[in-house]
Amino acid sequence: GKARSSMLLSVLIAALSLQGHSVPARASRLATTSRVSARSLVMLAEIQFVKGVDEMVVPDIKLTRSKDGFTGTATFVFDQPNFLLASSEPQGEITGMYMVDDEGELRTTDVNAKFSNGKPKIVESVYIMQSPAEWDRVMRFLNSYAASHGLGFNNA
Repeated sequence: GKARSSMLLSVLIAALSLQGHSVPARASRLATTSRVSARSLVMLAEIQFVKGVDEMVVPDIKLTRSKDGFTGTATFVFDQPNFLLASSEPQGEITGMYMVDDEGELRTTDVNAKFSNGKPKIVESVYIMQSPAEWDRVMRFLNSYAASHGLGFNNA
């Protein structure tokens, strides 16, 4: 479509520029505009434990789904998440894990810490999906989260 042709134009202009060809100013300006709009298509998605404060540690995420496809779980494991750092000032009350994206917010209160030498080290959070629509919503969030953090997906 239109975005693909703009992207191809950007690549073509970049290739011509690298080979020493001159690029008309109008085409160059168009390419710059399309690069900006292509970048803005990536929706920001963040995980928060304190509302409004993004968690900087990227979790390991494990998904399970029932055979009938109606229920599933998403388990998030954070190794030394920044909201636990002793050096950070109190940022607010932790009332759950929030997954925030352009569609809204998903929340779970199933958040547990594992301790090492009396200090919290690992935080595990479980989000339970109780319908195919909820599964699809979580998958959309995870895709947005992966895109906004430069992550990939490994099928186990």
